[in-house]
Amino acid sequence: MKIVEGIHQVDGINGNVYLVEDGDKLILIDTGLPRNYKKMIKYIEALGRKPTDVSMIVLTHFHIDHVGSAKKMKELTNAKVAVHEFDADYVAGKKAPPKPKNLMFKALSSIVKTEPVEVDLVLKDNDKVGRLIVIHTPGHSEGSISLLDVERKVMFAGDAVRFMDDKITGPPEQFTLDMDKARNSIRKISTFDFDILLSGHGQPLMPNASQKVKDFYATLK
Repeated sequence: MKIVEGIHQVDGINGNVYLVEDGDKLILIDTGLPRNYKKMIKYIEALGRKPTDVSMIVLTHFHIDHVGSAKKMKELTNAKVAVHEFDADYVAGKKAPPKPKNLMFKALSSIVKTEPVEVDLVLKDNDKVGRLIVIHTPGHSEGSISLLDVERKVMFAGDAVRFMDDKITGPPEQFTLDMDKARNSIRKISTFDFDILLSGHGQPLMPNASQKVKDFYATLK
């Protein structure tokens, strides 16, 4: 579905996958769980675009529901893969990721594995990827990032902040490395000016999203 002009959410994928039009190129934000690549390719083609129009795949963090289809999408689009420096080795398969705190998901993570994918661009705070500004928002993972489209006033928050069932929340504690850092990242996100918040799970938060995130952060103090 189209969120605003030039920004789309690909339906039917867990976690949320976004396409950002950047001139004649597309930026793909996250790739959902494994085996979701056909839905992304179908959506791209429904826009009248080619898979090779995707120039960059930006991953907000290394969790499987965000990087699961990254390798396949890289193969199909020939796009570069970008991820924060602190999560890059997990995405590339050079280091084993931290185990989830939840026992059930700890067992599941040993069975369901994502395919490593080569990382082409290692990101840091305040870097730019096309029209998007990288904001380092650690906590959920050490290398979690958010992305700000200043002109369109849209914040892509990954799992740092969610809007689900008409309620703003932080990241789920059982999957979050450091809740103190996560709360500070919510504060950091709230300092930017944006009208729409797009999270890794849940629905778009609009309008006046930055003020609503500020109000939510005030309840955490």
